[in-house]
Amino acid sequence: MELKRDNIALIVFDFDGVMTDNRVIVDENGKESVVVSRADGQGVSILKRMGLAMIIISSEKNKVVSKRAEKLSLSVMQGISKKEETLSEYCSANNIPLEKVLYVGNDVNDLEAMKLCGFVVVPNDAHQCVKDIADVILQTNGGYGVVRELADLV
Repeated sequence: MELKRDNIALIVFDFDGVMTDNRVIVDENGKESVVVSRADGQGVSILKRMGLAMIIISSEKNKVVSKRAEKLSLSVMQGISKKEETLSEYCSANNIPLEKVLYVGNDVNDLEAMKLCGFVVVPNDAHQCVKDIADVILQTNGGYGVVRELADLV
Protein backbone atom coordinates (compact mmCIF):
# COMPACT_ATOMS: atom_id res chain seq x y z
CA MET A 1 0.00 0.00 0.00
CA GLU A 2 1.21 3.46 -0.85
CA LEU A 3 0.89 6.04 1.92
CA LYS A 4 0.13 9.46 0.47
CA ARG A 5 0.34 12.59 2.55
CA ASP A 6 -2.94 13.93 1.13
CA ASN A 7 -4.83 10.89 2.45
CA ILE A 8 -3.58 11.32 6.03
CA ALA A 9 -5.08 13.83 8.48
CA LEU A 10 -3.56 12.41 11.67
CA ILE A 11 -0.83 9.98 12.68
CA VAL A 12 -1.31 8.20 16.01
CA PHE A 13 1.66 6.54 17.66
CA ASP A 14 1.69 3.99 20.42
CA PHE A 15 4.81 4.53 22.54
CA ASP A 16 6.20 1.27 23.93
CA GLY A 17 7.15 -1.09 21.12
CA VAL A 18 6.99 1.72 18.54
CA MET A 19 9.21 4.49 19.88
CA THR A 20 10.97 2.02 22.21
CA ASP A 21 12.08 -1.57 21.79
CA ASN A 22 9.42 -2.52 24.35
CA ARG A 23 11.96 -3.09 27.11
CA VAL A 24 12.26 -1.12 30.33
CA ILE A 25 15.29 -0.58 32.53
CA VAL A 26 14.46 -0.67 36.24
CA ASP A 27 17.08 0.45 38.76
CA GLU A 28 17.37 -0.71 42.38
CA ASN A 29 15.07 2.14 43.46
CA GLY A 30 12.34 1.13 41.03
CA LYS A 31 12.97 4.04 38.64
CA GLU A 32 12.11 3.09 35.07
CA SER A 33 13.94 4.22 31.93
CA VAL A 34 13.66 3.40 28.26
CA VAL A 35 15.88 3.85 25.23
CA VAL A 36 14.60 5.77 22.21
CA SER A 37 16.06 6.44 18.79
CA ARG A 38 17.16 9.91 17.74
CA ALA A 39 16.17 8.85 14.23
CA ASP A 40 12.54 9.00 15.38
CA GLY A 41 13.04 12.62 16.42
CA GLN A 42 14.19 13.32 12.87
CA GLY A 43 11.17 11.42 11.54
CA VAL A 44 8.80 13.53 13.62
CA SER A 45 10.47 16.69 12.29
CA ILE A 46 10.06 15.52 8.69
CA LEU A 47 6.40 14.63 9.21
CA LYS A 48 5.77 18.01 10.87
CA ARG A 49 7.32 19.78 7.87
CA MET A 50 4.78 17.91 5.74
CA GLY A 51 2.08 19.51 7.87
CA LEU A 52 0.91 16.26 9.45
CA ALA A 53 -0.76 16.25 12.85
CA MET A 54 0.54 13.60 15.26
CA ILE A 55 -0.32 12.36 18.74
CA ILE A 56 0.84 9.62 21.08
CA ILE A 57 -1.77 7.41 22.72
CA SER A 58 -0.21 5.10 25.28
CA SER A 59 -1.46 2.75 27.94
CA GLU A 60 1.77 3.40 29.87
CA LYS A 61 1.48 5.73 32.88
CA ASN A 62 5.19 6.38 33.45
CA LYS A 63 6.30 10.02 32.99
CA VAL A 64 8.93 8.91 30.48
CA VAL A 65 6.17 8.92 27.82
CA SER A 66 5.17 12.53 28.49
CA LYS A 67 8.81 13.63 28.71
CA ARG A 68 9.58 12.13 25.29
CA ALA A 69 6.40 13.64 23.84
CA GLU A 70 7.41 17.02 25.26
CA LYS A 71 10.86 16.73 23.69
CA LEU A 72 9.25 15.92 20.32
CA SER A 73 6.55 18.61 20.78
CA LEU A 74 3.81 16.02 20.37
CA SER A 75 0.50 15.84 22.19
CA VAL A 76 0.19 12.77 24.37
CA MET A 77 -2.59 10.88 26.10
CA GLN A 78 -1.29 8.23 28.45
CA GLY A 79 -2.62 5.73 30.91
CA ILE A 80 -5.28 4.92 28.31
CA SER A 81 -6.87 1.49 28.67
CA LYS A 82 -9.38 1.78 25.80
CA LYS A 83 -7.44 3.42 23.01
CA GLU A 84 -10.30 3.01 20.55
CA GLU A 85 -12.61 5.15 22.71
CA THR A 86 -9.96 7.82 23.23
CA LEU A 87 -9.15 7.90 19.53
CA SER A 88 -12.82 8.13 18.50
CA GLU A 89 -13.45 10.97 20.95
CA TYR A 90 -10.30 12.83 19.87
CA CYS A 91 -11.15 12.55 16.18
CA SER A 92 -14.75 13.57 16.75
CA ALA A 93 -13.72 16.61 18.79
CA ASN A 94 -11.18 17.64 16.13
CA ASN A 95 -13.30 16.85 13.05
CA ILE A 96 -10.84 14.24 11.81
CA PRO A 97 -12.36 11.42 9.75
CA LEU A 98 -11.14 8.05 11.05
CA GLU A 99 -10.51 6.87 7.50
CA LYS A 100 -7.77 9.55 7.32
CA VAL A 101 -6.02 8.35 10.49
CA LEU A 102 -2.78 6.41 10.22
CA TYR A 103 -2.15 4.33 13.36
CA VAL A 104 1.26 2.96 14.29
CA GLY A 105 1.13 0.28 16.99
CA ASN A 106 2.66 -3.03 17.88
CA ASP A 107 0.45 -5.21 20.06
CA VAL A 108 -2.99 -6.40 21.12
CA ASN A 109 -3.76 -3.23 23.11
CA ASP A 110 -3.66 -1.28 19.81
CA LEU A 111 -5.83 -3.71 17.85
CA GLU A 112 -9.30 -2.23 18.40
CA ALA A 113 -8.10 1.32 17.75
CA MET A 114 -6.32 0.15 14.60
CA LYS A 115 -9.53 -1.37 13.27
CA LEU A 116 -11.11 2.11 13.28
CA CYS A 117 -8.39 3.69 11.15
CA GLY A 118 -7.88 4.08 7.45
CA PHE A 119 -4.23 3.04 7.61
CA VAL A 120 -2.38 0.66 9.93
CA VAL A 121 1.41 0.54 10.12
CA VAL A 122 3.38 -1.78 12.40
CA PRO A 123 7.04 -2.30 13.26
CA ASN A 124 8.71 -5.43 11.93
CA ASP A 125 8.71 -7.04 15.37
CA ALA A 126 5.03 -6.32 16.11
CA HIS A 127 2.80 -9.06 17.46
CA GLN A 128 1.23 -11.22 14.75
CA CYS A 129 -2.30 -10.13 15.72
CA VAL A 130 -1.61 -6.60 14.47
CA LYS A 131 0.58 -7.69 11.58
CA ASP A 132 -2.46 -9.58 10.30
CA ILE A 133 -4.43 -6.34 9.83
CA ALA A 134 -1.53 -4.06 8.88
CA ASP A 135 -1.45 -2.17 5.61
CA VAL A 136 2.31 -1.77 5.98
CA ILE A 137 4.80 -3.83 7.96
CA LEU A 138 7.94 -1.75 8.33
CA GLN A 139 11.43 -3.19 8.03
CA THR A 140 12.41 -1.48 11.29
CA ASN A 141 11.87 -2.98 14.73
CA GLY A 142 10.28 -0.91 17.49
CA GLY A 143 12.68 1.55 19.08
CA TYR A 144 15.08 1.58 16.16
CA GLY A 145 13.67 4.32 13.92
CA VAL A 146 10.07 3.30 13.16
CA VAL A 147 8.96 6.94 12.83
CA ARG A 148 11.92 7.74 10.59
CA GLU A 149 11.09 4.88 8.23
CA LEU A 150 7.45 5.95 8.19
CA ALA A 151 8.50 9.50 7.23
CA ASP A 152 10.34 8.11 4.21
CA LEU A 153 7.22 6.23 3.11
CA VAL A 154 4.77 9.13 3.36
